[in-house]
Amino acid sequence: MTNVHRIKQDICEIGRRIYNKGFAAANDGNITVRISENEILCTPTMQSKGFLKPEDIATIDMTGKQIAGRKPRSSEALLHLEIYQRRADVKSVVHCHPPHATAFAMAREPIPQCVLPEVEVFLGDVPITKYETPGGKAFAETILPFVDKTNIMLLANHGTVSYGETVERAYWWTEILDAYCRMLILAKQLGRIEYFTEEKERELLDLKQRWGWSDPRNTEEYKDCDICANDIFRDSWKDSLVERKAFPAPPAMGPKAQAAPPVLGGNDQEALIQAITTRVMAELAKRS
Repeated sequence: MTNVHRIKQDICEIGRRIYNKGFAAANDGNITVRISENEILCTPTMQSKGFLKPEDIATIDMTGKQIAGRKPRSSEALLHLEIYQRRADVKSVVHCHPPHATAFAMAREPIPQCVLPEVEVFLGDVPITKYETPGGKAFAETILPFVDKTNIMLLANHGTVSYGETVERAYWWTEILDAYCRMLILAKQLGRIEYFTEEKERELLDLKQRWGWSDPRNTEEYKDCDICANDIFRDSWKDSLVERKAFPAPPAMGPKAQAAPPVLGGNDQEALIQAITTRVMAELAKRS
Protein backbone atom coordinates (compact mmCIF):
# COMPACT_ATOMS: atom_id res chain seq x y z
CA MET A 1 0.00 0.00 0.00
CA THR A 2 1.31 3.45 -0.93
CA ASN A 3 2.17 5.62 2.06
CA VAL A 4 1.12 8.98 0.62
CA HIS A 5 2.05 10.98 3.72
CA ARG A 6 5.60 9.56 3.66
CA ILE A 7 5.95 10.43 -0.01
CA LYS A 8 4.84 13.99 0.74
CA GLN A 9 7.51 14.14 3.43
CA ASP A 10 10.07 12.95 0.87
CA ILE A 11 8.98 15.70 -1.53
CA CYS A 12 9.44 18.28 1.22
CA GLU A 13 12.93 16.92 1.98
CA ILE A 14 14.01 17.15 -1.66
CA GLY A 15 12.53 20.65 -1.78
CA ARG A 16 14.79 21.63 1.12
CA ARG A 17 17.82 20.14 -0.62
CA ILE A 18 17.04 22.02 -3.83
CA TYR A 19 16.60 25.28 -1.94
CA ASN A 20 19.70 24.83 0.24
CA LYS A 21 21.87 23.98 -2.80
CA GLY A 22 20.78 27.21 -4.49
CA PHE A 23 18.97 25.30 -7.22
CA ALA A 24 15.67 27.15 -6.70
CA ALA A 25 15.50 30.81 -5.67
CA ALA A 26 12.31 32.17 -4.08
CA ASN A 27 9.44 30.05 -5.43
CA ASP A 28 11.39 28.47 -8.33
CA GLY A 29 11.09 24.80 -9.25
CA ASN A 30 8.52 22.05 -8.92
CA ILE A 31 8.43 18.40 -7.87
CA THR A 32 5.95 15.62 -8.62
CA VAL A 33 5.56 11.96 -7.66
CA ARG A 34 3.18 9.52 -9.34
CA ILE A 35 1.27 7.51 -6.73
CA SER A 36 -1.22 5.66 -8.94
CA GLU A 37 -2.22 5.26 -12.57
CA ASN A 38 -4.11 8.55 -12.52
CA GLU A 39 -2.83 10.43 -9.44
CA ILE A 40 0.21 12.68 -9.15
CA LEU A 41 1.42 14.54 -6.06
CA CYS A 42 2.54 18.04 -7.05
CA THR A 43 4.18 20.95 -5.27
CA PRO A 44 2.15 24.18 -5.08
CA THR A 45 2.73 27.30 -7.12
CA MET A 46 4.23 30.47 -5.63
CA GLN A 47 5.82 28.76 -2.64
CA SER A 48 9.47 28.28 -1.73
CA LYS A 49 10.56 24.66 -2.08
CA GLY A 50 12.73 25.09 1.01
CA PHE A 51 9.79 25.46 3.39
CA LEU A 52 7.22 22.96 2.18
CA LYS A 53 4.96 21.01 4.55
CA PRO A 54 3.17 17.75 3.63
CA GLU A 55 -0.19 19.52 3.78
CA ASP A 56 0.98 21.95 1.06
CA ILE A 57 1.27 19.21 -1.56
CA ALA A 58 -1.54 19.06 -4.11
CA THR A 59 -2.89 16.02 -5.97
CA ILE A 60 -3.62 16.21 -9.70
CA ASP A 61 -4.80 13.74 -12.32
CA MET A 62 -3.07 12.83 -15.58
CA THR A 63 -4.80 15.70 -17.39
CA GLY A 64 -3.41 18.26 -14.94
CA LYS A 65 -6.70 18.85 -13.12
CA GLN A 66 -6.27 19.37 -9.38
CA ILE A 67 -8.30 16.85 -7.40
CA ALA A 68 -7.04 17.51 -3.85
CA GLY A 69 -5.00 20.01 -1.83
CA ARG A 70 -5.50 23.38 -0.20
CA LYS A 71 -3.04 25.21 -2.46
CA PRO A 72 -3.05 25.42 -6.27
CA ARG A 73 -0.65 23.12 -8.09
CA SER A 74 2.44 24.27 -9.98
CA SER A 75 1.77 25.99 -13.29
CA GLU A 76 4.43 23.80 -14.95
CA ALA A 77 2.82 20.46 -14.10
CA LEU A 78 2.12 19.77 -17.80
CA LEU A 79 5.84 19.26 -18.40
CA HIS A 80 5.87 16.51 -15.76
CA LEU A 81 2.78 14.85 -17.21
CA GLU A 82 4.36 14.59 -20.66
CA ILE A 83 7.21 12.61 -19.09
CA TYR A 84 4.87 10.29 -17.17
CA GLN A 85 2.84 9.65 -20.31
CA ARG A 86 5.95 8.63 -22.26
CA ARG A 87 7.85 6.77 -19.53
CA ALA A 88 5.90 4.19 -17.51
CA ASP A 89 9.02 3.49 -15.42
CA VAL A 90 9.22 7.07 -14.13
CA LYS A 91 7.63 7.74 -10.73
CA SER A 92 9.02 11.20 -9.97
CA VAL A 93 10.05 14.37 -11.84
CA VAL A 94 12.13 17.27 -10.49
CA HIS A 95 12.46 20.64 -12.22
CA CYS A 96 14.68 23.45 -10.91
CA HIS A 97 17.30 26.01 -11.92
CA PRO A 98 20.76 24.83 -10.80
CA PRO A 99 23.03 27.74 -11.73
CA HIS A 100 25.98 25.98 -13.38
CA ALA A 101 23.85 23.63 -15.48
CA THR A 102 21.47 26.46 -16.32
CA ALA A 103 24.43 28.51 -17.54
CA PHE A 104 24.95 25.85 -20.23
CA ALA A 105 21.22 26.01 -21.04
CA MET A 106 21.41 29.80 -21.40
CA ALA A 107 24.53 29.63 -23.59
CA ARG A 108 23.10 26.64 -25.55
CA GLU A 109 26.48 24.97 -25.03
CA PRO A 110 26.42 21.15 -25.34
CA ILE A 111 27.66 19.29 -22.25
CA PRO A 112 31.02 17.66 -23.13
CA GLN A 113 31.18 13.88 -22.88
CA CYS A 114 34.10 11.53 -22.12
CA VAL A 115 35.49 13.74 -19.35
CA LEU A 116 34.24 12.51 -15.93
CA PRO A 117 33.52 8.80 -15.20
CA GLU A 118 30.53 9.40 -12.91
CA VAL A 119 28.81 11.52 -15.54
CA GLU A 120 29.34 8.90 -18.24
CA VAL A 121 27.88 6.15 -16.04
CA PHE A 122 24.96 8.02 -14.51
CA LEU A 123 24.01 10.61 -17.14
CA GLY A 124 25.47 10.15 -20.61
CA ASP A 125 24.62 12.67 -23.31
CA VAL A 126 22.47 15.54 -21.99
CA PRO A 127 20.23 17.25 -24.56
CA ILE A 128 19.13 20.89 -24.69
CA THR A 129 15.53 21.53 -25.67
CA LYS A 130 14.11 24.27 -27.85
CA TYR A 131 12.98 27.34 -25.92
CA GLU A 132 9.27 27.89 -25.26
CA THR A 133 7.49 30.11 -22.75
CA PRO A 134 7.13 28.07 -19.52
CA GLY A 135 3.79 26.70 -18.41
CA GLY A 136 1.95 25.88 -21.61
CA LYS A 137 1.53 22.82 -23.78
CA ALA A 138 4.23 23.92 -26.25
CA PHE A 139 6.70 24.21 -23.39
CA ALA A 140 5.80 20.76 -22.11
CA GLU A 141 6.25 19.21 -25.55
CA THR A 142 9.83 20.48 -25.94
CA ILE A 143 11.01 17.39 -24.03
CA LEU A 144 9.39 14.87 -26.36
CA PRO A 145 12.32 14.32 -28.77
CA PHE A 146 14.58 13.35 -25.86
CA VAL A 147 12.57 11.82 -23.04
CA ASP A 148 13.07 8.18 -24.08
CA LYS A 149 16.87 8.44 -24.35
CA THR A 150 17.88 10.23 -21.15
CA ASN A 151 16.84 10.84 -17.54
CA ILE A 152 17.84 14.50 -17.51
CA MET A 153 17.82 17.41 -19.92
CA LEU A 154 18.52 21.11 -20.07
CA LEU A 155 15.55 23.35 -20.80
CA ALA A 156 16.88 26.15 -23.00
CA ASN A 157 17.22 29.47 -21.14
CA HIS A 158 15.36 27.97 -18.19
CA GLY A 159 16.80 25.14 -16.08
CA THR A 160 16.83 21.36 -15.78
CA VAL A 161 14.29 18.56 -15.60
CA SER A 162 15.25 15.11 -14.31
CA TYR A 163 13.24 11.99 -13.54
CA GLY A 164 13.50 8.53 -12.03
CA GLU A 165 11.90 5.77 -9.98
CA THR A 166 11.93 7.81 -6.73
CA VAL A 167 11.99 11.51 -5.92
CA GLU A 168 15.49 11.21 -4.48
CA ARG A 169 16.80 9.42 -7.57
CA ALA A 170 15.19 12.03 -9.83
CA TYR A 171 16.95 14.75 -7.83
CA TRP A 172 20.32 12.95 -7.93
CA TRP A 173 20.70 13.43 -11.67
CA THR A 174 20.30 17.20 -11.29
CA GLU A 175 22.87 17.37 -8.50
CA ILE A 176 25.38 15.31 -10.49
CA LEU A 177 24.88 17.47 -13.59
CA ASP A 178 25.27 20.79 -11.79
CA ALA A 179 28.43 19.62 -10.00
CA TYR A 180 29.85 18.51 -13.37
CA CYS A 181 28.99 21.80 -15.06
CA ARG A 182 30.72 23.67 -12.25
CA MET A 183 33.84 21.52 -12.73
CA LEU A 184 33.78 22.19 -16.47
CA ILE A 185 33.63 25.94 -15.92
CA LEU A 186 36.52 25.75 -13.43
CA ALA A 187 38.59 23.57 -15.77
CA LYS A 188 37.98 26.03 -18.61
CA GLN A 189 39.45 28.78 -16.44
CA LEU A 190 42.60 26.67 -16.03
CA GLY A 191 42.94 26.24 -19.77
CA ARG A 192 41.14 23.25 -21.29
CA ILE A 193 39.65 19.84 -20.59
CA GLU A 194 41.15 16.53 -21.68
CA TYR A 195 38.99 13.70 -23.06
CA PHE A 196 39.10 9.95 -22.46
CA THR A 197 40.29 7.67 -25.22
CA GLU A 198 37.67 5.56 -26.98
CA GLU A 199 39.01 2.48 -25.17
CA LYS A 200 38.48 4.03 -21.74
CA GLU A 201 35.07 5.37 -22.66
CA ARG A 202 33.92 1.94 -23.85
CA GLU A 203 35.09 0.45 -20.55
CA LEU A 204 32.75 2.88 -18.76
CA LEU A 205 29.86 2.04 -21.09
CA ASP A 206 30.42 -1.68 -20.46
CA LEU A 207 30.42 -1.01 -16.72
CA LYS A 208 27.23 0.99 -17.08
CA GLN A 209 25.55 -1.86 -18.93
CA ARG A 210 26.61 -4.40 -16.29
CA TRP A 211 25.11 -2.21 -13.58
CA GLY A 212 21.79 -2.10 -15.43
CA TRP A 213 21.96 1.53 -16.58
CA SER A 214 20.83 2.17 -20.13
CA ASP A 215 22.72 4.33 -22.62
CA PRO A 216 21.79 4.89 -26.27
CA ARG A 217 25.44 4.38 -27.21
CA ASN A 218 25.06 0.75 -26.13
CA THR A 219 22.17 0.15 -28.55
CA GLU A 220 22.25 -1.04 -32.17
CA GLU A 221 20.99 2.32 -33.40
CA TYR A 222 24.06 4.18 -32.13
CA LYS A 223 26.73 1.48 -32.07
CA ASP A 224 28.70 3.24 -34.83
CA CYS A 225 28.40 6.76 -33.43
CA ASP A 226 31.36 9.03 -32.74
CA ILE A 227 31.36 7.92 -29.13
CA CYS A 228 32.44 11.16 -27.40
CA ALA A 229 31.01 13.76 -29.79
CA ASN A 230 27.47 14.26 -28.43
CA ASP A 231 26.11 12.34 -31.42
CA ILE A 232 22.92 11.09 -29.76
CA PHE A 233 21.17 14.48 -29.85
CA ARG A 234 23.26 16.23 -32.51
CA ASP A 235 20.38 16.35 -35.00
CA SER A 236 18.44 18.61 -32.62
CA TRP A 237 21.15 21.26 -32.33
CA LYS A 238 20.03 23.38 -35.29
CA ASP A 239 16.44 23.74 -34.08
CA SER A 240 17.54 24.35 -30.50
CA LEU A 241 20.31 26.80 -31.52
CA VAL A 242 22.91 24.65 -29.79
CA GLU A 243 26.51 25.22 -30.85
CA ARG A 244 29.95 24.48 -29.43
CA LYS A 245 31.53 27.76 -28.38
CA ALA A 246 33.28 27.32 -25.02
CA PHE A 247 34.41 23.69 -25.31
CA PRO A 248 35.98 22.28 -28.49
CA ALA A 249 34.88 19.00 -29.99
CA PRO A 250 36.73 15.93 -28.68
CA PRO A 251 39.07 13.95 -30.94
CA ALA A 252 37.05 11.84 -33.38
CA MET A 253 36.40 8.35 -32.00
CA GLY A 254 34.42 5.37 -33.28
CA PRO A 255 33.67 3.70 -36.64
CA LYS A 256 31.93 6.76 -38.08
CA ALA A 257 34.44 9.26 -36.78
CA GLN A 258 36.22 9.78 -40.12
CA ALA A 259 32.96 10.40 -41.94
CA ALA A 260 31.47 12.72 -39.34
CA PRO A 261 31.71 16.39 -40.42
CA PRO A 262 33.20 18.80 -37.89
CA VAL A 263 30.76 20.92 -35.91
CA LEU A 264 32.46 24.29 -35.60
CA GLY A 265 31.43 26.94 -33.14
CA GLY A 266 33.07 30.28 -32.39
CA ASN A 267 36.16 29.02 -30.58
CA ASP A 268 36.53 26.02 -32.91
CA GLN A 269 36.55 28.29 -35.96
CA GLU A 270 39.09 30.63 -34.41
CA ALA A 271 41.39 27.71 -33.54
CA LEU A 272 41.10 26.30 -37.09
CA ILE A 273 41.82 29.67 -38.69
CA GLN A 274 44.82 30.18 -36.41
CA ALA A 275 46.19 26.70 -37.21
CA ILE A 276 45.83 27.30 -40.97
CA THR A 277 47.42 30.76 -40.70
CA THR A 278 50.38 29.39 -38.72
CA ARG A 279 50.92 26.61 -41.27
CA VAL A 280 50.76 29.02 -44.23
CA MET A 281 53.18 31.47 -42.61
CA ALA A 282 55.60 28.65 -41.84
CA GLU A 283 55.54 27.50 -45.47
CA LEU A 284 56.08 31.05 -46.71
CA ALA A 285 59.01 31.46 -44.35
CA LYS A 286 60.66 28.36 -45.80
CA ARG A 287 60.47 29.80 -49.31
CA SER A 288 61.69 33.29 -48.53
